[in-house]
Amino acid sequence: MYLLSKFPVTKSNYLNLLIFIIPVSFVAGNMIININLLLLILSTLILHGKEVFKIKYFFLDKLFFSFFFLVLLTGVINDYYFYSISLAWKGYFATIVKSIFFLKYLLLYIVLRYLIETNTLNFKYFFTSCTLTSVFVSFDIIYQFFNGTDIFGYEGVKRKLGGPFGDELIAGGYIQRFSIFSFFLIPLFYSNQFGKYLKLIIPILFIIFFVGIVLSGNRMPLILFLFTVSLIILFQKQTRKYFLPSIILFIIIFSLLFNFNSKVKNNFISFYTQISQMVVIIFEKDFSNKRQPQYLKEFTSFYDTWLLNKYIGGGIKNFRFYCHKRPNIDKDSKFICNMHPHNYYLEILTETGVVGLFLITIIFVIILYLTFLKKYFIKSKLNNNKIIIAFIFLFIAEIFPIKSTGSFFTTGNTTYLFFLIGILIGLARKDILIEKKY
Repeated sequence: MYLLSKFPVTKSNYLNLLIFIIPVSFVAGNMIININLLLLILSTLILHGKEVFKIKYFFLDKLFFSFFFLVLLTGVINDYYFYSISLAWKGYFATIVKSIFFLKYLLLYIVLRYLIETNTLNFKYFFTSCTLTSVFVSFDIIYQFFNGTDIFGYEGVKRKLGGPFGDELIAGGYIQRFSIFSFFLIPLFYSNQFGKYLKLIIPILFIIFFVGIVLSGNRMPLILFLFTVSLIILFQKQTRKYFLPSIILFIIIFSLLFNFNSKVKNNFISFYTQISQMVVIIFEKDFSNKRQPQYLKEFTSFYDTWLLNKYIGGGIKNFRFYCHKRPNIDKDSKFICNMHPHNYYLEILTETGVVGLFLITIIFVIILYLTFLKKYFIKSKLNNNKIIIAFIFLFIAEIFPIKSTGSFFTTGNTTYLFFLIGILIGLARKDILIEKKY
């Protein structure tokens, strides 16, 4: 009864519960992510009605609408092509259906902006959820490393550990994406209770997350985690005191794991070898080299695929079809095509064309201006906004162009990216509206 009286069932608490569950849903899988996403969108629309769509739209919103319209348009054009040649690629009108369902991310963006601009969203719950789930996934990975199976009985696969994700080996990516919020939980929401222990808690959290990512075997998430932490330390004066301890911890922990565990050692030696080979091949322009790493083959396969639909693309999730139709396939090669080119920008280029890439690039640049530049280089209300810090640097890491990624159009990646965007623009626009009042 005490808990019920302390957390009464209200519109705000219910919607914040759905936000709280988001990090948990990413552990549970795509089906739960979709259910949570639809509940959040539908609940907000039912509880607040037409008011949700009365937010003040500006130029960036028009670009968003244009991008989603392009996704629908290219879906119609490509499905008409499939229909005209009597080809039921994943079923007639499958691209149109996928494009229509893709609109839920536009609704997510609008809903998040509304919740922030109306002060409905309480970030304390979301930051708490991110901390709890990130610590849980990290400990589960560590437990799996020492015991062979995680607490659910899942085993690792070769050099990687999946933890609660089972044979979906993305635990390191999860920690990289959600653990950063934990470093801000106490300073922002619990400084009175735990502030005096901050110098101890932050290094402990860093060790837990760092070890979790290294043991997961996910190498790019490790780089992005260190990249994000470095950017925060560089731009936030209050965090610079953690620079030297972070470097020392990184060197000690990585050296111990690298030298005393063969899987970790072989994993990162292999990573270094692949990067070295890729650099040599790129500088020598030796793209016909049959010994080039798998990642480079996936990147290079996109070019001829893109040429088939240069301007508005081949439609979302149609890369694999058009990749097999490109004229310069080496049929003697063991590698022909993958599901996607493993880079957000290359995938956007092949599936929405030059127009789509142009729109998404402009959108990202404007977001960086409204958030990163206005917070750190331009005098504005955003200078004092501490909530936005983690979102800014996670967004930068997510859209970093020179990295291998999953598909841009999959549930987990798109939900995460548009969640970041919705929060960032909601916070930025809220401060702009406050500025205009005074």
